[in-house]
Amino acid sequence: MGLDLQYQVGQTPLNKDEINGLKIKSITTQSELDELEQLNIEKAIEWTISTRLKTERILTEKFVKELHKKMYGDVWKWAGEFRKSDKNIGVQWAQIRVELKNTLDDAIYWVDNNTYSPEEIAIRFKHRIVSIHCFPNGNGRHSRLMADIIMEFVFHEKIFTWHKSNMVKADKVRKKYIEALRKADNRNIKPLIDFAKS
Repeated sequence: MGLDLQYQVGQTPLNKDEINGLKIKSITTQSELDELEQLNIEKAIEWTISTRLKTERILTEKFVKELHKKMYGDVWKWAGEFRKSDKNIGVQWAQIRVELKNTLDDAIYWVDNNTYSPEEIAIRFKHRIVSIHCFPNGNGRHSRLMADIIMEFVFHEKIFTWHKSNMVKADKVRKKYIEALRKADNRNIKPLIDFAKS
């Protein structure tokens, strides 16, 4: 029968090879997939809490990939691996590593030099990494968790509330999130910071 996916606004369709990376073949609906991914993400959050994370580990390509694998490794074979195809959003797949390195270097500079407030550094990083679109799927949730990790472990501040939503469902909260991302694309980061805090 296969997996029947319904994509929401702002979600990136998976190609056939990526869909074939589903580890549990009995999953056939979007709601079953969402539930399985959410359970995996909760395990990843527990891992971040139990692991003493340091700035020099967090702001690395290795950690960006490791976190994605922790979030989706029970569900997808390609979890933690950069995508190998171009998508409707994001940089060309061959540029992912270069763009991510530039983003990580910028974030390290921002932290070392207090260029922005902790909230703005975390959200600027979140926006840049989701714009790169490193992975075939899960980039939004991954980038939000990265922002929370930066707040908690780099700055020792409270994590964001993100409207108490995982933004999987196409509702008013997700629409507001997509609008804030688009404003950030146009160099207006404040709506995305405000969204993350509310």
